[in-house]
Amino acid sequence: MPTGNKNQSGRDTKIEEQVKEIAARVIERESNKTALITINRVELYEKGRKAMIYISVLPETGEESAINFLKRKRIDMRDEVKKYLKIRTIPFLDVEIDMGEKARRHIDELLKE
Repeated sequence: MPTGNKNQSGRDTKIEEQVKEIAARVIERESNKTALITINRVELYEKGRKAMIYISVLPETGEESAINFLKRKRIDMRDEVKKYLKIRTIPFLDVEIDMGEKARRHIDELLKE
């Protein structure tokens, strides 16, 4: 599980942004558009061998199907990363709901009431 490495290199940050862009392109191309899937951030960990893609889904009722869809598409996303990024270690990609973003949206809703 990612640990929020504070001493992250600029290289890692650049790779995270590139993985985010590539994953977003795959989602745009492959999704059935029944839910809006947004990539909030990507975090590299285990020295770049793994990357966690944090997403939010609207409507929230589509979260489970979005996660299942993205887990099926991990190989396609990794192949795209391999194709476009010239890096030695291609990270294993995983996906999960961004609980921080979900909590922030809930707080916003409560504040509007």
